[in-house]
Amino acid sequence: MPSPEAQPRSLWRRFTAGYAQFLTGLLAFSVAVIVVPVTLQMVSRYTDLIPPYIWTEEMARFLFIWMIMIGAMIGVREASHFEVDVWPRLSRRSEAAVRIAARLGILALALVFVVGGIEFTRFAWHRTSELAELPLWMIHIAWPVAGITWLIFLGEQFYDEMRILLGRSVP
Repeated sequence: MPSPEAQPRSLWRRFTAGYAQFLTGLLAFSVAVIVVPVTLQMVSRYTDLIPPYIWTEEMARFLFIWMIMIGAMIGVREASHFEVDVWPRLSRRSEAAVRIAARLGILALALVFVVGGIEFTRFAWHRTSELAELPLWMIHIAWPVAGITWLIFLGEQFYDEMRILLGRSVP
């Protein structure tokens, strides 16, 4: 029988790894894009080379919110966003139990983001931003998307930690 490391990764693991890769690329792209409105805003504020663009502040704010949410999604995937090492060296099973307890808090927050985020998005569904006249749901939907993504990544982590608790190998 092949070792767990030699076994092919499941379709679910490939999906979550691909999704995490997509989020990482999207985060890099959004960092590159935010440079444009912020630069336009700075140049227009301190020089007379170009007229002042009011929409740049709003666009930068929207991109910044999405960057934060995408970064939080990646942080949950990598188990580094809400993780604090305060315990002394524990056995592998004890460490898994502590991680499960910590991830229950993240799970609660994810559910708040999903339920509250859906209502938040519904509130903004037919509204537009004042300056750039962008549909506000495009920014508000970041909350439920982050919550759903956290649930996806947490499911994978809970599975791994439960396997450790039960004394089985982790895929």
